[in-house]
Amino acid sequence: MTFHKVYISVFLCVFCYTSSAATKHASHRHATSRKKPTIKLNTEIKKDITKTGDTLNENRKKIKNYCAPFILYAPAINSNRNYVRVPLAGQKEYFGTKTPFVNQFVVDYFNYNAKTLSVVHARSMKQFPLIDHVFTKHNLPKELKYLAVIESALNNKAVSPVGAVGPWQFMSSTANLFGLKTSARRDDRRDWYKSTEAAAKYLSYLYEKYNDWLLVIAAYNSGPTPVSRAIERTGSANFWDIKKQLPLETQGHVLAFIATASIFEKLSPFIPKGSIPENIFDSLNQQNTKTVKKEAPKSKFTEEELKRMQLIRISEPISLEIMADILKIDARQLERWNDDLFLQINKPGDKTYWLRLPKDKIDAFLSNKEEIIRRSKQFFGEIRS
Repeated sequence: MTFHKVYISVFLCVFCYTSSAATKHASHRHATSRKKPTIKLNTEIKKDITKTGDTLNENRKKIKNYCAPFILYAPAINSNRNYVRVPLAGQKEYFGTKTPFVNQFVVDYFNYNAKTLSVVHARSMKQFPLIDHVFTKHNLPKELKYLAVIESALNNKAVSPVGAVGPWQFMSSTANLFGLKTSARRDDRRDWYKSTEAAAKYLSYLYEKYNDWLLVIAAYNSGPTPVSRAIERTGSANFWDIKKQLPLETQGHVLAFIATASIFEKLSPFIPKGSIPENIFDSLNQQNTKTVKKEAPKSKFTEEELKRMQLIRISEPISLEIMADILKIDARQLERWNDDLFLQINKPGDKTYWLRLPKDKIDAFLSNKEEIIRRSKQFFGEIRS
């Protein structure tokens, strides 16, 4: 237990963001790709990267565990790849002999970060649906959304000491590389949709390079260069084999990701309680071995409709008629899919609503969301007056 507590004390800073202290997390550190580039960076970005690299040793004295970005090219992305699932605690087939260590680390991590986890869990209800949509579009595992939890605690206003900004903590040069604007008047790194698109592209690139999600998380934190060097030194492409060759912060970053993803995916009912039993994974494994036959619930939608449908969470009342007009959707279909929206809007308590939209209209909805809300408010105001 002492060993795990040492790890927790070292890695606590990786996760513990709050809205008032969101600047404690380190930035992206990105390295040169071994693959043939598709788009070269402009001269200004190259100069910026060179300058950052030259002052790295000086910055390290001021900011612990800081690594500068070194990536020089925009990567080629294969969005059609079928990715394997992200490993979670309790998966003996993946972690092998490390399973007891990982399981205990998750328990300790939960207990040391219970309050922060509770805050972020509540915040996630608003942001996770958007991330899920973007990652699904890029054919990425949805579990990768928990990287944003340990990067910024889902705070799009987070700024690191070295200038990384937004929920995915992009440095300016890397943000520009993936099409984000970072001028004084406009910083796309704070935009949830645009920054998540950029993060999806970068994660896809890293997986093409390393073919292992733990190495991807490590490279996202330290940049690809330290990970590639560790692989060359050890002759292994397994995180646990190269772990000691990586920066201490990066080791903690990967473990924090495993813990956060495992907690949100497997232990979310315990988050409000603030603690979990020591043997929780043993009991979960026992439950997973039991096969219980359940009758499939009947749906009012056809299989074809369910395939075309996606749920999205909204926080403002929306007129289906106005939305159908703006998005060019059949109004009758939209009303049938969302026949419970009126009941949701008029229910007491939490004012968030589930909306069913065609998958091919999600991007259009996100692009026109503000206009839809504005016109809906005007419409509802006219009805009340």
